[in-house]
Amino acid sequence: MPTPERPLVAEPTPHPSKKMARRAALGSFLGSVVEYYDFFVYGTAAALVFGKIFFPNSDSAAGTLASLATFGAAYIARPVGALLFGHAGDRIGRKNVLLFTLLLMGASTFAIGLLPTHATIGAAAPALLVVCRLLQGISAGGEQVGASLLTMEHSPEKSRGFYTSWLLNGAATGSILATLIFIPVGALPEEQLLTWGWRIPFLLSFIMVFITLLVRRGVDESPEFVEAEKEDAVAEFPVTTLLRTQLRATVIVFVAAFNTVISTIVIVFGLSYATQEHGVDRSTMLSAIAASQVVALFFHPLFGFIADRIGRKVVYASGCLLCAVGVYGFLGAIATGSTVLIVIATVALKGVVYSAPNALWPSFFAEMFTPNVRYTGVAVSTQLSFLLTGFAPTICYALIGGDDNWVLAATAIAGICLLAAAAAKISTKAPVHTPQVPATT
Repeated sequence: MPTPERPLVAEPTPHPSKKMARRAALGSFLGSVVEYYDFFVYGTAAALVFGKIFFPNSDSAAGTLASLATFGAAYIARPVGALLFGHAGDRIGRKNVLLFTLLLMGASTFAIGLLPTHATIGAAAPALLVVCRLLQGISAGGEQVGASLLTMEHSPEKSRGFYTSWLLNGAATGSILATLIFIPVGALPEEQLLTWGWRIPFLLSFIMVFITLLVRRGVDESPEFVEAEKEDAVAEFPVTTLLRTQLRATVIVFVAAFNTVISTIVIVFGLSYATQEHGVDRSTMLSAIAASQVVALFFHPLFGFIADRIGRKVVYASGCLLCAVGVYGFLGAIATGSTVLIVIATVALKGVVYSAPNALWPSFFAEMFTPNVRYTGVAVSTQLSFLLTGFAPTICYALIGGDDNWVLAATAIAGICLLAAAAAKISTKAPVHTPQVPATT
């Protein structure tokens, strides 16, 4: 017959270890380096290379759209990974799940670097590319969320924003590393770039995976998950418990996460739009994006520090509002073709303004859920929301159309950012005591 489980406390353990918090933050930082290195390498290759070597029978525009669609395919797989790894993370713990997601991500990225092209095996080549991209998406569906939770749950409550912000510094660092590698690769003569040059960034990811695995093995399991196990408060079916008890938080996080479209608008769409539609040099655009990521390394922890003192909600919502303004400046700068304006607008939007919500979402979103369903709650809501992020470049191309209507595209993205700000504004933290749904025996 049904037996009620003990209430779960949605507060951190009384005396979290700062040493373990730092180690967890380092493991999360490195895992995020790997994820976003892979993300940026694929996005860059999709914008500059894949249309020519995996979809050679299409014209230039159609080939680019097809390759960008494979980029978005990973975002379809992310919710699947969120369900799988969210369930596992809430049932068996965060640590072991993160070791598996890291290995899966590293293997799929390395495999892309070994793929034969359309010239070698025909239509099977893009099919294999999509399979590898889907595996990347499944692993990403559980990787960053789990890493952020492990860091947050090891961190002192008054410093959660600061500690988890380093996860996003890992994302910025991964993008910087990818850019530094792709700048000389992109400068290769086109024949060398399309034959072997594009493979180098994918194959190099193995080194970072190995280092991250060594660090992550030394991180203890989340103290909040351990406490839930001791209290026999682990949810048997986390997704069911989530939808029955915390549906409002799930919907709010789903909408608040829309703001992440800024990332792919700058890194993927902006790169392709600038180089192919307005003749901006590839190295120039890659350098502007790299500069924005370097600037973000300072602003991520700064916004995390500020949010720990004045509140995560106000900083997150304000950042979303400023992103709605900044996207006009970014796309407008590209339309002018001015190198100076492009660099300024890219750094302002991606490096400064976007850093506010980007640094805070790991702690801000996680605190809306109780620990027994936190992995599932954050993973499912964000990864479903990231579907929009993944296909934002394709949507923007469709909106711009043949008459280069960048204002329409900017307005659509601005509207999305405003929705994210509104969702953040009405959000609330999880209650201190939240009883679970009775489990059947």
